[in-house]
Amino acid sequence: MSATAVAEQVTTATTTHVDVLIVGAGISGIGSAYHLAEQCPGKSYAVLEAKDTFGGTWDTHKYPGVRSDSDLYTFGYRFKPWVGAPIASAEEILKYMGEVINEAGMDQHIRYGHRITACAWSSANNLWTVEAATKDGAAHTFTANFLWMCQGYYDHETPYLPDWEGVSDYQGQFVHAMKWDPTTDYTGKKVIVIGSGATAATVIPAMAAKAAKVTMLQRSPTYFLAAPNVNELADKLRAGGIDEPTLHRVVRTQIMHDQDQMCQRCITEPDAVADELKELIRGYGGADFEFEPHFTPRYRVWQQRMAMVPDGDLFAAIAAGKVDTVTDTIARFTAKGILTSSGQELEADIIIAATGFRLSVMGDIPFSVDGAPVDWAKAVTYRGMMFTGVPNMCWVMGYFRASWTLRVDMQADFVCAMLAAMDRKGATRIDVALRAEDHNMAILPWIEEDNFNPGYLMRGIEQMPRRGDKPEWRHNQDYWTERREFPGIDLDGSEFLYDGVRTDRRVTEAA
Repeated sequence: MSATAVAEQVTTATTTHVDVLIVGAGISGIGSAYHLAEQCPGKSYAVLEAKDTFGGTWDTHKYPGVRSDSDLYTFGYRFKPWVGAPIASAEEILKYMGEVINEAGMDQHIRYGHRITACAWSSANNLWTVEAATKDGAAHTFTANFLWMCQGYYDHETPYLPDWEGVSDYQGQFVHAMKWDPTTDYTGKKVIVIGSGATAATVIPAMAAKAAKVTMLQRSPTYFLAAPNVNELADKLRAGGIDEPTLHRVVRTQIMHDQDQMCQRCITEPDAVADELKELIRGYGGADFEFEPHFTPRYRVWQQRMAMVPDGDLFAAIAAGKVDTVTDTIARFTAKGILTSSGQELEADIIIAATGFRLSVMGDIPFSVDGAPVDWAKAVTYRGMMFTGVPNMCWVMGYFRASWTLRVDMQADFVCAMLAAMDRKGATRIDVALRAEDHNMAILPWIEEDNFNPGYLMRGIEQMPRRGDKPEWRHNQDYWTERREFPGIDLDGSEFLYDGVRTDRRVTEAA
């Protein structure tokens, strides 16, 4: 941090003031803090993290085999090359993040163990006041000119569990994957994993090596991408002596190109893509691998997130007889296990619910603007990152069809450019507001169900901000479009208000 930034960070007995307050020290917060320090070196900042360490998701999840569901060449930051296999363990990802923190000298800015209890905006002084509490019961107050919400989108403490009948009757061990104790010994045990998404696809093959039997109990099938955990282009370039920054940039570009083509094909020729996914699975599960009824999803490819299966380990375990698959719904829990709706009783020593999580909008933190509570469901989003009626704030919401971190990098460029624009104009407040041409725009749910409809989002869609039917007023989940649009965002556009004034000359003249 520059000498200017050090001087501007003011701490009193009760209040700490910074130019920018970043919430969360997970993959989004660490990346955003890095970009802020690099692109706006004169800005003071602090990072508030409720947990006692960095990592977010990668620290929360401790279930067997926990690993990324995106390749690390694109999930890794653009500024720090990834060296290793594309799909990485949580331990490897935490090591990578720790290196970023150390190399950037970020430790001095992170306040661990600070749980935010309230965020309040005051138009009288154009400041956010953020209240936080630490485990010792002490209260801490922070003020900031700008608030950067990087805390993610789900509750790290309360996972989603359906209200199954008879859970209290079960005499074995029942746990949600998010609450897994890594000291648990499952050697020789019969295990049921409820679910078939990315978590289940990770837990099941990891446990199959030691468990007596693992059963995947799914309500409906999921699409899986089974492929070797290598990147041939990266390996060739590395063997040829190409430096890691260049290699990282080239491989990222190639992967993003391939992902773009894949996403387009999922729309234009979904049946062909589904057939190709089956062929990849047969490479690990055998030429006669049966897809009916357990591996034929009811939805279009990429309508929900596709689960990665590196080296086809899930299907190799199924082919080896270590994993059974049951597609059914749960009638009730029994003393010995689970009774399915079709009447089959599945016995288990351990039952793990890999049933997803609970959506948490803005960390479930109470927000207010000039004393009035913020109802996020009444706000309209600007490109999935700013919101009408809420000044000087940005929320990082990444991608689901591409690596989350791609948007972290891109949003950071936008925020830093916006902060620079405010400085040039001498403005202390920036809002987004609907334009004159938006007066009759349809206001719709956050995302179309036909576009992307995972359970956690559909369960909580009414909590989310609204979108418009124009590109500026939605998060379109399309990195390949946004990578072209974001650099060209006109910060003098009429959707931006600086200190309450539109700066677009055309709007001013029309008024």
